[in-house]
Amino acid sequence: MSEMQDYKSSLTDVSSRKFETFSYLPEMDSDQIRKQIEYIVSKGWNPGIEHTEPQNAFSNYWYMWKLPMFGETDVDAILAECEACHQAHPNNHVRLLGFDNYAQSAGASMVIYCGSPT
Repeated sequence: MSEMQDYKSSLTDVSSRKFETFSYLPEMDSDQIRKQIEYIVSKGWNPGIEHTEPQNAFSNYWYMWKLPMFGETDVDAILAECEACHQAHPNNHVRLLGFDNYAQSAGASMVIYCGSPT
């Protein structure tokens, strides 16, 4: 049996914190983020963008960036909104969600920009 790796994360060390499943993987590059958006669009899910300060990332409440992008299928438009949110809030974490209308839940959720603590 392989040995499990312990992630040394703590509330006092902001840079050590992990967020959601993808945060334990290596950071995604722009092509991998594009593929995730393509997947969200292929499933018919509505993209949504949220952001929050790093110290509040464990809170259930993140600020919504505009409204969810209902029916948007243009990957470049979605990427542009993600970048606009990051530019408007450069110190905040920015996450992308794929809202599933039928299950009435988020089918996908990933942090795509990590802010720095202030």
